[in-house]
Amino acid sequence: MHTSTESARPRVLHLTQPVTGGVARVVTDLVRAQCASGLEVAVACPDGEFAGRLRALGADVRPWEATRSPGSSLPREVRWLLRLLDDVRPGLVHAHSAKAGLAGRLAVRGRIPLVFQPHAWSFEAVGGATGALAVAWERRGARWAARTVCVSEAERATGVRAGVAGRWHVIPNGIDTGRFSPGSAAAARAALAPLAGAGTGAPLVVCVGRLCRQKGQDVLLRAWEDVVRRVPGARLVLVGDGPDRDRLRAAAPDSVLFAGAVADPVPWYRAADLVVLPSRWEGMALAPLEAMGCGRPVVVTDVDGARESLPPALAAHGLVPPGAPAALAGAVAALLLDPPLRARLGGLGRRHVLSAHDVRHTAEAVTGVYRELLGPGRGDPAAHRADRIPRHAVPTEHRESTHS
Repeated sequence: MHTSTESARPRVLHLTQPVTGGVARVVTDLVRAQCASGLEVAVACPDGEFAGRLRALGADVRPWEATRSPGSSLPREVRWLLRLLDDVRPGLVHAHSAKAGLAGRLAVRGRIPLVFQPHAWSFEAVGGATGALAVAWERRGARWAARTVCVSEAERATGVRAGVAGRWHVIPNGIDTGRFSPGSAAAARAALAPLAGAGTGAPLVVCVGRLCRQKGQDVLLRAWEDVVRRVPGARLVLVGDGPDRDRLRAAAPDSVLFAGAVADPVPWYRAADLVVLPSRWEGMALAPLEAMGCGRPVVVTDVDGARESLPPALAAHGLVPPGAPAALAGAVAALLLDPPLRARLGGLGRRHVLSAHDVRHTAEAVTGVYRELLGPGRGDPAAHRADRIPRHAVPTEHRESTHS
């Protein structure tokens, strides 16, 4: 593998699969901030709409035809990455999520610094023998990550408990607080009425997320009958698409509507009386941050990152155990029946994300990790434009593990 001697070559390579959902939004925000700052940025990902958006931001996007999950195509995907790395010649690779982290670490193997960001651990998604294999891989693969970036202290602690050794950084997720901002609920509802199928006065709950087991919409549907019994006329809208769509539709009553995937969830947040995300696991979910940015109260499950992402007052009213329909129904119904409390919590949430989850702070912290790995001055965009970036070995000191 080579390093670049040409100022026109990209210095940082983001490697990502999946290309939808929260991971895609995190990568997009980082690429936007890094390109705007003058850092030379490349991205390897499957071609499509996501790749087009990154090109429009100024990134050098290289096609990487990888599946979302590990499988028989992995050796081919790693070979593709090896050729791509030789062509792009990055000074640093930032691999996002389990699949890109797997293929990226196998391809790089410590020859240049690699930052791995799990965005929730792979072994949380599976059990049995597959889960054990995932844990074993994360323990082994950690040696090929110069830094592991977790989006919450809880996510880092989950890795440590699983025996994953690493040089850790905790950088909470951030959102664009200008885009995700309060707006007129009445105007949003009026614009969405043909899709929402509900009058502007009906209590409206919105859940934004991929329709899959992780996000727990099935738990919300089990709770919904109880919610409607306590709050007659309430409507639930599931915003998103995914592998569980048909199964969820089959189990949903008439008061539940499916909006499908949307390019912009902001109108749905603004239209909502309450935003709910009943996840089974997370690192730190973006949807609750986005909803709070729009001034909306949230109810979320107490999984990794949730408690850290909420102000204390909102956690007291909007944090429930995962996989507990009765507790979820109680929290949702209580907030729907108390408009003054919802308004107060919405304001608290907005102030909280402004102070603790602004994406600009997130991007600055990530750039600080790059600077630490690339050496003095090497993380500055001005230096990247003019200087050659030297080859680095993966640091091995100060590793942390609970696994002997």
